[in-house]
Amino acid sequence: MKRRRRGYFQKNQVFVYHPQPVFSWRLLIHREKKKSWFQTRIYEWDPCFHFPSRMIGTTVLAFICLYLFTAIEFCVFVYVRDELDLFEGELESYIASVNQTGTLTPVILQVKELMNVAKGVWVVTILPASFTCVSQLFHILACYRKHMRRLWAGDKHFLPLKFHHPSSSESVVAIARYPGWQIAYILWGYLIIHVVQSLCGLAIMYGLVLPIIHNQVLGISVITQGLGVWIATRFFLQPKMGTAETQKPLALNNRKAFHNFNYFLFFYNVLLGLGACLSRLLISCILGAWLMARIDRTIMQSGYEGADMGYSAWIGMLYVDHYHTNPVLVSFCHILITGHRERRLQRAIKYWYLNQSACPRVSARSRTRWLLLQTLINNPRLVTLRKSTAGYGSQEFTQILLRCSEH
Repeated sequence: MKRRRRGYFQKNQVFVYHPQPVFSWRLLIHREKKKSWFQTRIYEWDPCFHFPSRMIGTTVLAFICLYLFTAIEFCVFVYVRDELDLFEGELESYIASVNQTGTLTPVILQVKELMNVAKGVWVVTILPASFTCVSQLFHILACYRKHMRRLWAGDKHFLPLKFHHPSSSESVVAIARYPGWQIAYILWGYLIIHVVQSLCGLAIMYGLVLPIIHNQVLGISVITQGLGVWIATRFFLQPKMGTAETQKPLALNNRKAFHNFNYFLFFYNVLLGLGACLSRLLISCILGAWLMARIDRTIMQSGYEGADMGYSAWIGMLYVDHYHTNPVLVSFCHILITGHRERRLQRAIKYWYLNQSACPRVSARSRTRWLLLQTLINNPRLVTLRKSTAGYGSQEFTQILLRCSEH
C-alpha cells in the first residue's frame, strides 16, 4: 500500500511510475496534513504536477533578460547622473555670480532640490522594482498551476465568458506567442513599475517629507474625510443590537440632523469630488502599471478582456496544455494503448503456439508448387497458356494434365 501511494503500480513483478495516473488517483484521496506557514501563505509544493519545459525555459530567460536590462539601466543612470552633476555645478556657479540675489535664484534652488530628490528616489526604487518583477515571475508559475488544476477539474468560472470556448487556431498561435511576449511584458513591466514607483516616491517626498523638513502645514483633506466618517458613525447610525456585532446596523438615526449635515456638505463634496475623480484615474493607472508584467491577469475592465492580447495568449496556451496534459485523458489513453498492446501480444503468442503444434514445416517453394498444381487441375485451360520450360519432365507434366482434362 505504501508503494502504491507513492505512485508505483505492480504489474508482472515490475514497478512502473506514471505521474499522470498517480495524480488522478491522488485526487480521490482526502488527506489532511498540517501545512507550514510557507505552504499556506506563499507556495505549496506538489510532486505530481510537472511544469512544461516551455514555462521553465521562459522563466529562466526572463530572469536573464531582466538582469541584463537592470544592468543597462543602471549604466544609463550613472551617465545621466554625471551630466546632472555638471549641470548642477553650472547652476551653483550662476548663483555665486549673482550673490544669491537674482530673480531666478529661488527657481534654481527648487530645480536643484528636484534633481537631488529624483536621483535619490530613482536609485532607491531600483531594488523594489526588480523584486516586484521577480515575485511576479514566480507568481505567474503559481497561477499557471492553479489555472491548470481548475481546467482539469472542469472549472472555467475564473475565465471570462468569451474565453470559455476559444478557437483552435487562436490557441495554437497563442502558445507560439507566449514565450516571447512574456519576456517582453516583464521588461516593459519593470521599466513602467520603476517609473511609477519613482513618481510615488516623489509624491511622498513633496507631500510628506519635505513639508515636515521645511516646517510647512500638511493638507487637511484627509483629516476632513476622516472627520466626516467619524461624525456619521457617531451621530447618524443607530446603536448596536448586541455585543456580538462588529459594527452598527445600517439604520439612520437623527434624520433631520442628517439632512442638514448633508445639505451643508453638498458644495464641499462637489469640490472634493473633483479631486476624487482624478485620484480614481491615478489609482487605476498605478494599478494597471503595477500589473503590466502580469500576463496571466488582464488589466482591462469586465467585458473588454478580449482587447488584452497578452491575456488572450495566456488563455490560448492554457487550453492547449489542458487538452494535451489532462491527467484523466492521458490516463484513459494510456489504458487504451496498454490494453491494445496486451491484446496484440496475446494474439501473437497464440498464433505462435499454433504454428509450433502443427505438422513439420514445409518450404515456401513446395507450398507454392502445390498451390500451382491445384490451380491447374481445377482450370485445365490455363495449361496451354502457361509458359513451358525446357526439359523432359515439364513436357510430360503438361501432357498428363491435358489427358486429365479430357477425361
